[in-house]
Amino acid sequence: MTRNLIWILIGGAVIWAGLSADISSDKLSSAAPRLADFLGRMFPPDWSVWPEILKGLLETLRIAILGTFFSVILSAGLAVLASEKLFPRMIWRPVRALLAMIRAIPLIVVAMLMVGSVGLGPLPGILAITFHATGMLAKFYAEAIDNVAVAPVAALQSAGASRAQQLRWGIWPQMAPVILRDTIFRFELNLRESLVLGIVGAGGIGLYVQTYVRSFQYDKAAAVTLAIVILVLISELVAVIVQRRFS
Repeated sequence: MTRNLIWILIGGAVIWAGLSADISSDKLSSAAPRLADFLGRMFPPDWSVWPEILKGLLETLRIAILGTFFSVILSAGLAVLASEKLFPRMIWRPVRALLAMIRAIPLIVVAMLMVGSVGLGPLPGILAITFHATGMLAKFYAEAIDNVAVAPVAALQSAGASRAQQLRWGIWPQMAPVILRDTIFRFELNLRESLVLGIVGAGGIGLYVQTYVRSFQYDKAAAVTLAIVILVLISELVAVIVQRRFS
């Protein structure tokens, strides 16, 4: 009965969304010629703006790297406080609630606040990525701590291992693959998110995308878009290599 009710609610939600979304065949059919015209203006890409593209890509990469680095540091401390195994309910529950509130704030809003606080450039982007990524990574790290099997740690303890040895040989080997996976995943997400932060002045290549599209320089916007795709594909390739190397 409960399962049927869930399916009914899901179906009702889809129908309600579809009826209120103003979807019509006329709009879809008329959109095709405009889309074709837009794509036609984008090709061939104008690579004369390559110096600006390279500058934007490097700035985006710096934002993603530093934002991930600082979020990892903050998440390590918060994850310990958010662990159910290490602290009582009165401590880990408020910390997890704080992490949930951080995740609930859209990144673009955080970036706008940071731009208003520290000005334009890559710094507000780094701060926004750090803040937003910490809410996710700290939660993942805390879950990795809570999922550690007790038996290997107890065996080391019974053999006379110190607390540091238990951590090194009993706890960390279980956590390391999960933490590496989650950190790499978050870096890839940070890279994608930092690509659009330039739209609100928080640095990165998003500024060039906005500039070229608003000035109807679609061929230059196409060059920027292709460069972004290449950067994302390279980052995914590197992530796969790192995961295979350390898994």
